[in-house]
Formats: sequence, C-alpha cells, structure tokens
Amino acid sequence: MPKQVDHRERRETIARALWRVVEQRGIAHASVREVAQEAGISHGAVQHYFATREEILVFAMDFASEQTSLRVAEAVGELGNPPHPRDMLRVMLAEMLPLHPDARATSRMSAAYVLEALHNANIHTRARDGLTHGRDLTEQIVRQAIIDGHISPDRDPATETNLLLALTGLTPLIELGVIEPREALTAVDQHLNRLFTTKP
Repeated sequence: MPKQVDHRERRETIARALWRVVEQRGIAHASVREVAQEAGISHGAVQHYFATREEILVFAMDFASEQTSLRVAEAVGELGNPPHPRDMLRVMLAEMLPLHPDARATSRMSAAYVLEALHNANIHTRARDGLTHGRDLTEQIVRQAIIDGHISPDRDPATETNLLLALTGLTPLIELGVIEPREALTAVDQHLNRLFTTKP
C-alpha cells in the first residue's frame, strides 16, 4: 500500500525549513526553491502545499507563534497553582528574546515577518493582529496583578504593558553581541522587581 502522507506534518517540515533559511541566510534567500532544497523535497512538492512564498511565510509565522505559546504554557504550568504574575511575565518575556535555539529561530522569523509586513498589506494586517493579541494578553495579566495587589494601583496598566514589551527590544543587542543573554535577563528581572510590590 502507498505510504499515507500527513499533510500537516509536511507543512510543518516546510515551515521549519523556512525558519532555518531565515535564521542562517536571511529573508532575502527565503524563496520557494531554497526552502524546498532546505526541506529536502522537490520544488513541485512545496507548491503542492503552498502556492506562493507568501503562503509559506504566513504559515511558518503562525506555526512559530504556536510553538512559542506551547513553550510558554509548559513553563507557566511548572510555576505552581496559581502562578505568580511576575513569574508569568518573566516566562513570556524570556521566550520573546533569542535566549535558546528555538526562541532564536522564532525571533529571527518574527523580524523577517515584520519587514515583509511593511510592504505587504495582507501580512501587515496579520502581523498587526498577532501583535495586538499578544499585547492584549500581557495587559490582562498586568491589570489583574494591579487588582490583586501585586502591582501598585497608581500604575497605568497600558503604559506598564508597553514598558514590559519594550524589553523585547533587547533582541538586536543580544543577536549582535552587544550584551550577553544573562545581561538581558538581569534587565528583565530588575524591571519586574521594580514593578511588583509583592514577590513570588
């Protein structure tokens, strides 16, 4: 009998190949042909699953976001019940920084995606919606932490959320060797310590 092909698995294989191309050679090399070569499958096989480069890029970014969410959920699940909001935010921020291979691949994919979004209306809308969703989730945690007394009530949740997410701007400093990963985590911890009135 012919071997059954898991279409989702094949699409994920292609997405991971795109991640590697972007991580190792940059978005300029992320053509369908180069992704096919990296995935070890034919150009035609890639086009069977994705008609265009844009479709690969969108799926690869969605898949990267899913994997990040799974890693965050797993780490939060180990924090205790209920987890302290400071620890939850630290996990989320750490996953958005290129501190380990999976996060680094996702971070570079995200950077490439934003660059594409600047010149592609469809990707711009999807990228903006994704970032808005992530920011809203972060603000929910901050607002609840204020309600629960973990953060001073005179803090503005919207501003504090923006300041927290600004810490992800440490990414290029890490990537270009300006600072070490441990220095980035120290900055994250110091900021969280100043924000929270209660500690885990």
